[in-house]
Parts: sequence; C-alpha cells; structure tokens
Amino acid sequence: MSLAGRAAKRFSDVAASALALGVGWPALGVIAILIRRESPGPAIFRQERAGCGMKPFTMYKFRTMRCDADPFGESPESAQDARLTPLGRRLRESSLDELPQLWNVLKGDMSLVGPRPLYMSQAREFTERERRRLDVRPGLTGLAQVQGRGELPHKDKLEIDVQYVERQSLWLDFRILWRSFAGLFGRRKVYQKW
Repeated sequence: MSLAGRAAKRFSDVAASALALGVGWPALGVIAILIRRESPGPAIFRQERAGCGMKPFTMYKFRTMRCDADPFGESPESAQDARLTPLGRRLRESSLDELPQLWNVLKGDMSLVGPRPLYMSQAREFTERERRRLDVRPGLTGLAQVQGRGELPHKDKLEIDVQYVERQSLWLDFRILWRSFAGLFGRRKVYQKW
C-alpha cells in the first residue's frame, strides 16, 4: 500500500473508531454493567498481544469467561465450555466482545482491518512467511475472519493473513468491513481448535 493509502487508512480508522465510541458508549456501558452483575470481576479483559513489527500492546475485550479461567489457556471449542459465562457466550457468538478494541484502533495499536492479534508466544513461532502478517497493524476484523473464521485451521488463517498483507488496499478493506458487518446477521462458526 502506498504512503497515501496508509495515511488514508489511518484517517479512516481514527474517524470510524471515534464515531463508533462516541455514539456507542451507552451500549458499551450497559454491556459492562451486565457483565459485572452476572459474575464477579472486571468487565474488561486485558491481555498482551503482538502488534505491528512484533511490538507488544495491551488488547481490550469484554470479559466472556469466569475470572478463575486461565487467560492463556486454550480458546473455547464450543458454547458448552464451562469457563464461559451465559452472557459471555452471547457476546462471543455476536462478536460484541471485540467492541472495546475500538479504543485500540483509536490509539493506533490496531486497525479496523488486518490480521487478528495473536499472543506474543504464538508470534514467536511464526515461519518467515507468517511473520509478514506483523508488517501491518492487527485488525478488529480481517480477511481470514470473512473467509471462514472458526471453520479454518490455524495454519490456513495465517496464510490468508499473509495474502491480505500482500494484497492490501482500501478497496479490499471496504469489502472485508462490509462482509464482516453482513456476517453479524448470519450463523458463523466462532469456536475453534487452535
């Protein structure tokens, strides 16, 4: 992507995330209150993830699991996972648990579109080709999410992420955002084995 394209992408990220946070803060507040009422512990889950250039950053999500769950454990493989709270299950299945990452986008840790941020330990195990996904900011949504998400093996998603880096453009970002939005109203496999 050209320098002008990167500048336009960042401008779009800031404008869209600021607007979404400005308009959506009452809904975000209600979700946070419901999480606190349902189970003890903070409403926001914080975790270190690998950002652009392997730079670590703190990623924010609405908490979907009990506080005694291992934060670095395996991701839930089904809706029946005992670590998930009832509200957390619904937040995951609707992707609403990701909304606090709009703050990461506004800060510049993330972009609206890009490879999903993974653990630092996972990033250290990337092959040389897979490390190319670290050439861009991680995204709130990405090409791998609209091409299968939980239905894809982990290695396939990493390859799709690299293909995104190689093909990235504002038009591709627009198509990914549109498909992500449309996908909120359909049935998707969100649980997976990594």
